[in-house]
Amino acid sequence: MIGYGGDYNPEQWPREVWDRDYEAFGLAEINTVTLGVFAWAHLQPAEDTHDFSTLDAIVDRATAGGRRIVLATPSGAMPPWLAHAYPDACRVDFEGRRHVYGQRHNACPSSPDFRRLSVALAGRLAERYGDNPAIVAWHVGNEYGGACYCPLCAAAFRRWLRERHGDLDGLNRAWHTTFWSHTFTDWEQVQPPTALSEHWRGPNHTAFQGITLDYRRFLSDALLGGFVAEKAAIREHVPDTPVTTNLMGLYQPVDYHRWAPHLDFASWDNYPPEDPSAARTAARMALAHGLVRGLRGGRPFWVMEQTPSVTASRDVNAVKRPGVLRLWSWQSVAHGADAVLYFQLRQSRGACEKYHGAVLDHAGRTGTRVFREVAALGREFARVGAELTGARTPARVALLVDWDSWWAVEMSDGPNRNVRYLDVLTAYHRALWQANAALDVVPVTADLSGYDVVVAPLLHVVKGDVTERVTAFVERGGAFVTTALSGRVDEDDNAFLDDGPFASLLGLWVEETDARQPDVVNPVALFGAEHAARHVFEVVVVEDAEVLGAYGADFYAGSPAVTRAARGRGSAWYAATLLDDAGVAALVRAVLDEHGLAGPLADVPDVEVAERVGADGTRWLYVLNHGPRRVVRCPVAGVDVLSGRELAVGGELVLEAVDVLVVRVAADA
Repeated sequence: MIGYGGDYNPEQWPREVWDRDYEAFGLAEINTVTLGVFAWAHLQPAEDTHDFSTLDAIVDRATAGGRRIVLATPSGAMPPWLAHAYPDACRVDFEGRRHVYGQRHNACPSSPDFRRLSVALAGRLAERYGDNPAIVAWHVGNEYGGACYCPLCAAAFRRWLRERHGDLDGLNRAWHTTFWSHTFTDWEQVQPPTALSEHWRGPNHTAFQGITLDYRRFLSDALLGGFVAEKAAIREHVPDTPVTTNLMGLYQPVDYHRWAPHLDFASWDNYPPEDPSAARTAARMALAHGLVRGLRGGRPFWVMEQTPSVTASRDVNAVKRPGVLRLWSWQSVAHGADAVLYFQLRQSRGACEKYHGAVLDHAGRTGTRVFREVAALGREFARVGAELTGARTPARVALLVDWDSWWAVEMSDGPNRNVRYLDVLTAYHRALWQANAALDVVPVTADLSGYDVVVAPLLHVVKGDVTERVTAFVERGGAFVTTALSGRVDEDDNAFLDDGPFASLLGLWVEETDARQPDVVNPVALFGAEHAARHVFEVVVVEDAEVLGAYGADFYAGSPAVTRAARGRGSAWYAATLLDDAGVAALVRAVLDEHGLAGPLADVPDVEVAERVGADGTRWLYVLNHGPRRVVRCPVAGVDVLSGRELAVGGELVLEAVDVLVVRVAADA
């Protein structure tokens, strides 16, 4: 079945409300509830006092109602007594201020007292509830994130550095500390990079990028340490039930690739940023789905949270228009989700999320538009979900994502601080998405042997054996695409002393890099059309590559802007500037067409097509219309399992706005 339900916090409500809630859950085919996410103060009102009576009743009620349970550990927000008893558990911010109790994500990841108490509570929960067969997953913490710069983190950072660099000589080499007389002669001299030390203006303005890059890696690992410790406490009592946490998709502070081996399955919270373009929003969600699916080698994932209607965390919070909830939920399934859950099942009465959308409003009504849409979708999932879950997503195109490059390129002191990694990544992904290419989103360490095209925008940091693996991939027939500012620095953010690791593969080297204000456009002639380029303009010297596009302005007018180098049986493509969306789309489409990898309905705007394949070889094609009404030719023969319609190849197919088809593909299609 498709998991359907979400965060439920009945401890906020009188018990007579619970029965009415479960009646509503039955109407909506809610089969999964996430319990206890923020219940620490309730479960442990003092360090030496525990009270599980309310959670016992909550778990018993969900179990008796036949619901599957995701049981959470409540370490996402520590209780006031903990901060009062152990002030060092509160974080120190980037400006050096020790925080007092408040908000959430408020605990220092290096605090031994926070770690001891959170792990102990996780163990108690596992011991008490671990044998309940209704519990299908354990949910550790909540939306890990945030930073701390306290003395405890400073000491932990120094220990982390010893493991990474070995000794002070290795540290000084990695950080190039001969610059500005920074050579460290004692470990105690090393401090976290903050506004009081290496930074000015903000976290992306640092005098020593290597120091800040290492601290971001350390923080990601420090947060992971808390997850791993709680998971270990659960495993002492629960040997098999999967353990996960809710990630946040395209979230810069935490390197999810470092977390991936520790997750039994991946899950994330889908709250896309507001965008006036429905298609751009859909493309960004598809990228995040792909990223999360790629964490565990393409295995199905869960959407742990989405809003049924509206968020409450932004300055302006628009509701989802009719049909959008269904469309976005089916998009999740199309990209590999086996569960689609909500925050929240019932609206909170007070505090900052009291206006956040929910399946049930404050009055618990079941006659609202939102509830009707939730219930209708629940009935669809209940009717067809069993045959869809567990299916994998085939792909011959890979998009490489690298947190080190994301961090490094945005804190580089030159050439242009207006360059944003996510903007460039999403532009290239959007071009692949618009072409309906079957796509995986994977780390730079991924095995590339199963792909025909690999796209790596802004691969700024080159580490490990990526150069050798990419070169071998191209020589055996693959197409590699990368962009300006790629291959510039090593894993310590030090510049390469030669032409860079990709120079031979690309058949060129970069002589100069011009940077201009965002309103300055240099036109690039590419494939018979002119496209706008902005931000950075590399002046390259081509030694062994075909020039596909050239600059149209400035002293380097006529010089190469886009190239293709034939290598072995494959090719290496380079965009020496940051092209506009149309230019990126033209480049990406040329690469896909060379390998025959543009997908079905690739030339129909705003219509997304994705595929999943079951263990028995059954194929499902998901067709989702993010734009206005379209009339298209059906790309496959099969049955739309949602409507029961028989579909013939090439037959006229009407796609209404926010329409969804889930086509079981005929065996001979």
